[in-house]
Amino acid sequence: MQQFQQYIDGAFEDGSARFESLDPANGRPWALMPEARADDVNRAVETAERAFFNPEWANMTATQRGKLLIRLSELVADAAPRLAELETRDTGKIIRETSAQIAYVAEYYRYYAGLADKIQGAHLPIDKPDMDVWLRREPVGVVAAVVPWNSQLFLSAVKIGPALAAGCTVVLKASEEGPAPMLEFAKIFDQAGFPKGVLNIVTGFGPDCGSVLTSHPKIAHVAFTGGPATARHIVRNSAENLASTSLELGGKSPFIVFEDADIESAVNAQVSGIFAATGQSCVAGSRLVVQRSIKDEFLSRLKEKAENVVIGAPDDMATEVGPLCTEKQREHALDLISRSTHMGAKLVTGGAACEGEGFYFPPTILDCTAVPDAPCVTTEFFGPVLSVLDFEDEAEAIEIANTTQFGLASGIFTRDLTRAHRMIRAIRAGIVWVNTYRAVSPIAPFGGHGLSGYGREGGIDAALEYTKIKSVWLRTSDDPIPDPFVMR
Repeated sequence: MQQFQQYIDGAFEDGSARFESLDPANGRPWALMPEARADDVNRAVETAERAFFNPEWANMTATQRGKLLIRLSELVADAAPRLAELETRDTGKIIRETSAQIAYVAEYYRYYAGLADKIQGAHLPIDKPDMDVWLRREPVGVVAAVVPWNSQLFLSAVKIGPALAAGCTVVLKASEEGPAPMLEFAKIFDQAGFPKGVLNIVTGFGPDCGSVLTSHPKIAHVAFTGGPATARHIVRNSAENLASTSLELGGKSPFIVFEDADIESAVNAQVSGIFAATGQSCVAGSRLVVQRSIKDEFLSRLKEKAENVVIGAPDDMATEVGPLCTEKQREHALDLISRSTHMGAKLVTGGAACEGEGFYFPPTILDCTAVPDAPCVTTEFFGPVLSVLDFEDEAEAIEIANTTQFGLASGIFTRDLTRAHRMIRAIRAGIVWVNTYRAVSPIAPFGGHGLSGYGREGGIDAALEYTKIKSVWLRTSDDPIPDPFVMR
């Protein structure tokens, strides 16, 4: 079996223990991973703090930080095929997606490289004639970045990129469920020329690794992507160190199709929104909200496409849907489907685990028109399962779209431009895609409302998450300070 190491203070080392990582395509162990425990985590944070104050990093100009990020982007682009193979092997994501996505991850580092020396302060028109006052944006300190297994190179880039651009240092915890690509990324980062300790990468389990990291007294900011349950633990942990937090959590995103939409285009977008990445995406369009007059036609076309999806080995470029990452996810999907059909949801297609080895699950569609409160409508699957609801008019579509505790993404399909603008304003979600879905760019921020979290990743907004404002007051008068007992 392959063996991986953690990365602390610019050195590769074994963790306090090791654990096996399973290949989702067959359910068998394929690699040994380092398990970081409290001592490892504490060393990583101490290292990151030393690096933060080390003049080699602290006195580096923003332009110099940008040049290092440019170098990192070039190395990521060169290594994309190798990283894609590892992500596919360790998580089951199909090679078609990992190859394209990881190649694009380099653009995120390139974007933040260019942004590094554009994070600006401001001069204030202060109301005191003998004072000059300006604002400086300074790095917040040591950042704890916690990423899930899905799209982890992308989800780490939107944390590492802006944090380093701002001048912070980072301890990143990769998910214990598929950490291989992040541990391999450490080798690439090591080649880029950053000072030792600026980035440290570990993996391990919640109590001995994640909790220790997020509650550490020297952590200034926690950037987390994952589920609401874990996020609640992180928020509680942040009470110990009063760290600021940015949380990018789950979703139950509405995919709204009006009767005037381009049906074929909308069907293809819905396939992308829920069956691509085997539905293992926080922005998955998992609630189809379709106008009643076109529901039957839309479902008929969607069912045909779902049943013709190519399910196969994730490392085969012909595969369109691979395995789920873990057996636990598959059991979760089966449980939600069983409870929902028992309540009255109608199974349109799929719904049963694929036979044979591995954690495979077919594209599944449930018609929930009669049971809009079924578990499959309200609970995130993180799998290729679509719940269908219908509506009569625009007001009903908005009501259904906003009937959720989440608020991450949404899609609107219509040819009516004025309607599109009304819907954009009405839907409570951090992302609204109109006549498209699942498009991303380093230039555009993303994040959500409600149980989908707070804070933003991507764009300049993300870089500002890793800074604090310092107000500077300079007295410009040579006259003696007047009455010291009067506040100026």
